[in-house]
Amino acid sequence: MASDRSLRLRTRVTLFFALIALFAGLVLIGVTYGFARNNLLDERSSSAKQQAFDNASEVADQLDAALVDPEVNVGDYFVNDLRTEPGGFAVLVDPRSQTDVTHPLSDFPPELVEHVEAGGSAIEYTSIDGDDYVTVGTYIRRHDTGYLEAFPADNERSTLTALLTALALGGAGTLLLATLFGYSTSRRLLRPISRVADAAEDIASGGLDTRLESESDPDLDRLANSFNDMADAVQTKIELEARFASDVSHELRSPITALTAAVEVLDAKREDIPERTQQALDVVVSQVRRFDSMVIDLLELSRLDAGATDLTVETLDIITLTDRVAARFGSPDIEVDVDPATPREIDVDKVRFERVLGNLIENANHHGGGALRVEVVPTGRGMLRFAVEDGGPGVAQSERDRIFERFARGSAARHRIGTGLGLALASEHSSAMGGAVWVEDRPGGGARFVFEIPSRRNS
Repeated sequence: MASDRSLRLRTRVTLFFALIALFAGLVLIGVTYGFARNNLLDERSSSAKQQAFDNASEVADQLDAALVDPEVNVGDYFVNDLRTEPGGFAVLVDPRSQTDVTHPLSDFPPELVEHVEAGGSAIEYTSIDGDDYVTVGTYIRRHDTGYLEAFPADNERSTLTALLTALALGGAGTLLLATLFGYSTSRRLLRPISRVADAAEDIASGGLDTRLESESDPDLDRLANSFNDMADAVQTKIELEARFASDVSHELRSPITALTAAVEVLDAKREDIPERTQQALDVVVSQVRRFDSMVIDLLELSRLDAGATDLTVETLDIITLTDRVAARFGSPDIEVDVDPATPREIDVDKVRFERVLGNLIENANHHGGGALRVEVVPTGRGMLRFAVEDGGPGVAQSERDRIFERFARGSAARHRIGTGLGLALASEHSSAMGGAVWVEDRPGGGARFVFEIPSRRNS
């Protein structure tokens, strides 16, 4: 089943701050804009209504005068004397004035006209010829007519647009600052966790003495103390187990040596022993030798676990050394294929190199049908790669990491040959030399055990 991929904790914290800032910004912009718009329009409506009522009162006085003096032209008053705002206009619902005004009655909203003609007063926002207006209408009862006036609302619209732009820019700036603050805060909050992760990686790679420093924050200090207590417990347990294995190996070394010597004496006189007894002797000899090899390997692993990783580096002829190791471990005629670009001499720990290459050749002979070829090639990264190829069944993908564990055996090891520690030792010595070891498929079938080591050491 594929694992679910999720955002990193740092990303989630940053997004949380950004979303909170975005939500708060939108709410603040909406509330501020709505409040400002309502106040601005209410103020504009109030002033327009008051001015329209004042003008309607003056128009009513003119109509009163017209009743007394028929020579008074109400339309002339509209054109010359009525005080309207720049860009605004007024209309009197009176046949005597319709021919003299600039804007006809049809420019006003029909609903407003109908309401005024019915004897009421009203105010309405509308658009006339593409411009915004506040239109006010009132009924002049004593003359049974209506007065309508339009006030330009472009200033209010510009003000609201500028306000909305300012709020949007402020909101964008706030969102950016909140995102940066969230990122900075997440880094600061996760820094102690990163230190814990780094310390855990150091311990996993062998640095058992790694510890965290005390923190000024009580909660983080508790985390650091708990981690250090856990590391102390792990180190103590590992050291006890390593010491136990080392002590057991040392204690077994003397009786195994004596037993081996006694068995060798019996084996030298096998001609004097009955045939059935010889068969039993062969089993005893092979198992004692295997036991002796296992104790030696355990002692070597114990030294490695105790931190014995010092290198004794020599400048050696790598081709000659490879041929000698192959012959010593039972493959004197194996093909050694050396890339022409391979340096003839390298800086290497002779003992560790022999242990790694010898164990890989021995593993191929025991479990891979025999070692077929050793390839030596530089990698171009200051590393030299050695590959031991065999013609066996290969190593299953699921076993390629496990076979380098102690006492691990792959499915190809049908017979209990060896101690199960050879590949583990090869891995430990490769790491001690600054390299690595792994297994891959050999072209044409079989396994290909590869290890890399530096070809030169810094002085």
